[in-house]
Amino acid sequence: MALHLFDTATRSAREFHPARSGTASIYVCGATVQGIPHIGHVRGALNYDVLRRWLVHKGLDVLFVRNVTDIDDKILAKAADAGRPWWEWAFTHERAFEDAYETLGCLPPSIAPRATGHVTQMVELMRRLIDSGHAYAAGGDVYFAVNTFPSYGELSRQKLDEVHQGETLAEGKRDPRDFTLWKRAKPGEPSWPTPWGPGRPGWHLECSAMATNYLGAEFDIHGGGVDLVFPHHENERAQSNAVGDPFARFWLHNAWVTLSGEKMSKSLGNTVSIEAMLRNYRAAELRYYLIQPHYRSTIEYSDGALSEAAAGYRRIEQFLRRAGGVAPGELAPEFAAAMDDDLATPAAIAVVHNAVREGNAALDARNEEAARAAAGSVRAMMGVLGLDPLAPEWADTAGTETPGRQALSDLVDDMLAERQEARAAREFMRADAVRDRLLKAGITVEDTPDGPLWTVKDA
Repeated sequence: MALHLFDTATRSAREFHPARSGTASIYVCGATVQGIPHIGHVRGALNYDVLRRWLVHKGLDVLFVRNVTDIDDKILAKAADAGRPWWEWAFTHERAFEDAYETLGCLPPSIAPRATGHVTQMVELMRRLIDSGHAYAAGGDVYFAVNTFPSYGELSRQKLDEVHQGETLAEGKRDPRDFTLWKRAKPGEPSWPTPWGPGRPGWHLECSAMATNYLGAEFDIHGGGVDLVFPHHENERAQSNAVGDPFARFWLHNAWVTLSGEKMSKSLGNTVSIEAMLRNYRAAELRYYLIQPHYRSTIEYSDGALSEAAAGYRRIEQFLRRAGGVAPGELAPEFAAAMDDDLATPAAIAVVHNAVREGNAALDARNEEAARAAAGSVRAMMGVLGLDPLAPEWADTAGTETPGRQALSDLVDDMLAERQEARAAREFMRADAVRDRLLKAGITVEDTPDGPLWTVKDA
């Protein structure tokens, strides 16, 4: 089965074929680095990391561009409130985002361009837009003239006469629907020279310039959160298509992480930081929680749901430890079919758990060959998701799990293996004795279809 991806522009799942044979090109709207990252920010990064890994598994080289918006009204305001240079404020939080991506197992991008490093490309795009009659300068500002682009609104299903950009009708602006490409310089703000006067770039202009600079006038996939469909991606599409650039062949959008039904947002004060999550859960468990739902499904955050997901990941991990040092094997066909169906990770992970159940049953029956085959398949499938528990980045959990917890894990897993052997041999008194020793030490054991799951009481 060929890979099908849901394209926002056509509202349909379309068969994916790269524009250039053997290479997939992806541009993902990255962070506006105004503050520390929360789990809503990193969800999208994880979703597109899974997409990238699946494309690589299918034999494609992947050019993966994830930009950094390092100049923005909010960055300037927050830096000023803190009494810090805007560039230092932006770079401090850029590092925080990069640390979060790395901690959660995201592969590094091919490049992570900063908006402030691409003003030359933005000026060139504005020149093309003005020369073709799609943009105009007004007192140092530059605007895109929306009514010159007949298909404006098609990406977001907006009617042109109902468009509201959320911008004020400034002096010289011809139509309230027109959006800003370039903002005239203001006292105390950073600025760059252009033929139309000094100033700084508008948000939408930045991404069009950076995407085409690195991936060309036409590339395969443009990704981002569903909240970016309008106005950001609508405006990117308009300004790029208006000058004749085909731009993105697929538009992919991941859904939000919500809390009490509201999108996680710093302005609402309902965010959950990565640092806070990692005090209670390992990075692999948090990654599993955020990629298990379909990328187009909203995640309603709760600690109970995260705990349940962490327990699911540990069941996979414990099976692989029971099975011993097995190399990754072949993917289950059902797993591949799920991933080809618009990255259906819920179905793909269900296939993983089926293999875990079969593998544990084979271990209990002392069928080593079947157990090793199941373990190899599980490792291969989890590897595609960036979650193989025996891969070096997760097997060595220093930094996300204390040495004491790791030592406890090793001891308990050995005891559970002894208990499973006793049960398989129908030596139930010996099996119960192992369980009682664990219970006396404050460790409860739950027998699940995926194998035994242990937890520390009151942990």
